[in-house]
Amino acid sequence: MRFNEENHCQGSTKLLEHFSNDFAQLLETEYDYNVVVKVGNQHFKLHSLILYQRSSFFRKELSAATKKNNIIEVSLTHTSVESFKILIRYIYTGTITFEGVEPSTIFDLLVLSNKLGLAELVEYIQSYLIDNKTSWLRLKFTKVYSTSFQENNYKALQTFCTDILAKHPNLIFDSDDFTSIQENALITLLKRDDLQIEESEIWDKVIQWGKEQTPNLPSDFEQWNDENFLALKTTLEKCISLIRYFQMSGRDIAIKVKPYRQILGSNLWDDITLKTMAPDISVSSTILPARKKISVQLPVRESHFVNPSSIINDKHFAEISSWIDRNSSIYDITKIPYKFNLLLRGSKDGFTLEIFHRLCDNIPGTVAIIKVNGTNEILGGYNPLVWNKQGKCFYGPLFGGLFYMRDDNKGWVCDHSDTYYEKQLRSGTDNIMIDEFEVFQVLKG
Repeated sequence: MRFNEENHCQGSTKLLEHFSNDFAQLLETEYDYNVVVKVGNQHFKLHSLILYQRSSFFRKELSAATKKNNIIEVSLTHTSVESFKILIRYIYTGTITFEGVEPSTIFDLLVLSNKLGLAELVEYIQSYLIDNKTSWLRLKFTKVYSTSFQENNYKALQTFCTDILAKHPNLIFDSDDFTSIQENALITLLKRDDLQIEESEIWDKVIQWGKEQTPNLPSDFEQWNDENFLALKTTLEKCISLIRYFQMSGRDIAIKVKPYRQILGSNLWDDITLKTMAPDISVSSTILPARKKISVQLPVRESHFVNPSSIINDKHFAEISSWIDRNSSIYDITKIPYKFNLLLRGSKDGFTLEIFHRLCDNIPGTVAIIKVNGTNEILGGYNPLVWNKQGKCFYGPLFGGLFYMRDDNKGWVCDHSDTYYEKQLRSGTDNIMIDEFEVFQVLKG
């Protein structure tokens, strides 16, 4: 009898499929469960033998837990039900698919996989995101970069991010949450010889980050004492030696570095001063090489869209853009053709009608969005023309018969009807109170 290796491999695959399906059925039927895992408001009835063997997190939890009526209860915080459903199925069956799964959920799965100690899945998800969801990773770069350095298991994402940042450091340096990045993330960036930014700007950013991490520093620099400088020096201990001081101009040394010379130590500051005055003199301090300037440009990412809203997400902006262009299909979030310039945010600028008209009048092409108090509703409208008081100073934005906003001395109120629309846009006719209000100017991207 001739042995057919190919048929044997196919048979093995089918047997593994049957094996996987059997465990999937065990998960679905919950037969003879002895563990209840609480995720949000949902309870998952599971089996300790499988959890113990497959997950180091559950191994630790189950070993320390006490049974109540022969059932062990485990709570998972900061975890979405959707992510856990996908992951627990992988734990039981050894299979996973990301077809139809949003990139944000896949990223959440990466974090949850790491939490549960599924090292092989952490590696796989990183590779999948880098190979298949590059546009999303760039779109959410600050979040991805910050998260990747919170744990040591995200090496692939760390490399992906630092390679991009070497060429485009302002992606993180100019972001609103720059000062919240992990120290090891900053150190990894400072070690790059190909970091494409002036050394004096790097110094500025390191000082900015250090101040934010050091509590109780006087806001007035003139009031700093020796203890304040010592505290900042301690915070930046691992960063100070990574700055290329000897590649900075004398002007930058005098204006930017000198005020903080106390955090450098006397020997380093003396060497910097000496080298600035006499470049050919040898010094004892280590002189790091100049960072390499490269002309190779990173391929232009598919979208430069930046979400300026605290109310709606990228998908909403894509849908609004499609409505503006009267497209029957919704734009991909990486191909949004407009920029939305924030003109007004109620929680920041105020909800008064005077502020609305001062910031938004006579600007063509605007989108106004409101978040309804006490519900998840979001309402809004697009005005291709301009706003104007027209003598009614108590009115805010008004969109035909859909809704208009006014100040009733208790807060911003929205009156609405569906007179001019084919379909009912909101049930009920009661006035609604507003939690947040934003207005954007729509500009061609």
